[in-house]
Amino acid sequence: MAERSNRHDEEPLTSEDLSKCQLVLEGYCRRNNVPLWSSEAPRIRAIIIEVYEQGLRDAKQLRFLGGEQA
Repeated sequence: MAERSNRHDEEPLTSEDLSKCQLVLEGYCRRNNVPLWSSEAPRIRAIIIEVYEQGLRDAKQLRFLGGEQA
């Protein structure tokens, strides 16, 4: 089961949190041939961070949302 929490009452994302989100973004971009410097990458990054802030913490599930197969 995914590890979930309510970010509204917590501290801002840590560097560890952002690193995890960055790894998911890089994997998504690599699998989908999206350059990290493209105009699409910041939009994808924002979605990943939003989902993370809403409580989805499991890296495997984040990657799955990004299109990676189990």
